[in-house]
Amino acid sequence: MSPESRLHNPHDKLVKDVFSSPENAAGFLQWRLPVAIAQEIDWRQLKLEPGSFIDSHFREFESDLLFSATLLGSECRVYVLFEHLSAPSPDLSLRLLRYMVRIWEVLLKAAPGARLPVILPVVLVQNAEVWEMSPQFSSLLDVPGGLAADLRPFIPEFMCSLVQLAEIPFDSICGTPAGIMGLRVLKAERLKRLLDDVVWDEALMVNLPPRAFEFLLRYMMGADVDRQGFDDKVHQIRQPQLKKSAMSLAEQIHAEGMQQGVQQGVQQGIQQGMQQGMQQGMQQGMQQGVQQGQARGRQSDILDALEIRFGVVPEGLCELIVAIQSTQRLRELHSAAIRAATLEEFTAAL
Repeated sequence: MSPESRLHNPHDKLVKDVFSSPENAAGFLQWRLPVAIAQEIDWRQLKLEPGSFIDSHFREFESDLLFSATLLGSECRVYVLFEHLSAPSPDLSLRLLRYMVRIWEVLLKAAPGARLPVILPVVLVQNAEVWEMSPQFSSLLDVPGGLAADLRPFIPEFMCSLVQLAEIPFDSICGTPAGIMGLRVLKAERLKRLLDDVVWDEALMVNLPPRAFEFLLRYMMGADVDRQGFDDKVHQIRQPQLKKSAMSLAEQIHAEGMQQGVQQGVQQGIQQGMQQGMQQGMQQGMQQGVQQGQARGRQSDILDALEIRFGVVPEGLCELIVAIQSTQRLRELHSAAIRAATLEEFTAAL
């Protein structure tokens, strides 16, 4: 799938789509926060709060979610920062402190003079290899050893719950089915293992809400994944209803890609016509773009129909179909792909 057709900031969208649900967030946070703290939080009252506190120039590499909850009868906040940088960020703790201060400032502005709630920071890192980094803010500071004890009262200190996906085995990830699948997919994407059986876990998939299932499939199809391998995984699903849903979604996503191809063809035609500087040239360019887009769409329809009915389509046959540009001929072949009893019968119709 081309870069243009991929989801914009797909990692952020996946995290927010899955963990904006208080239920999924609670399952994840109970797993990662210290036991003594987790057992005192009223998870039934966990609530997603609006707003983001990330600096604009970091938004391409980070996303965040803020939750409110009750901790032993007192209000608290749980701040989740998601990092999908490809290398460790040395100033992560400093930025995290800045975001926490912004949260307190917003709360203080809303209730001047009120005591500020505790913030529990959690950092989720999408990495392929474990990073050497400390969750302690003080690790950033150059503190003279001989004065460490005397300087301690003057130094702000906190730590975050640091969750590095690289150091957690797939089968050790805990939470709700949607939360587990979301983290497995994020981990697998960085490792280029999206077609592994541990990702296509039917015991989890059958318990996913329809929206989460659709988003995870879209995320995987938008990643750098082998198209044929993905289709094979869909066909290998054993649970009938799950397989039917997956195939339907895959066809829908393919159709959207076809529509996008038509739109791109139209746009290319318009651009070619405008460059010619003449109304006639622009109309011809638009017509060519529409025809090219329609041809791409028809070719995709034929290949999808053959894959659904007969499984793997030989590469040579794919090339023959893609070489055909006549929309009328492609329309006839689409009908043949639907009606043919065997792949050989369809090939004979070429």
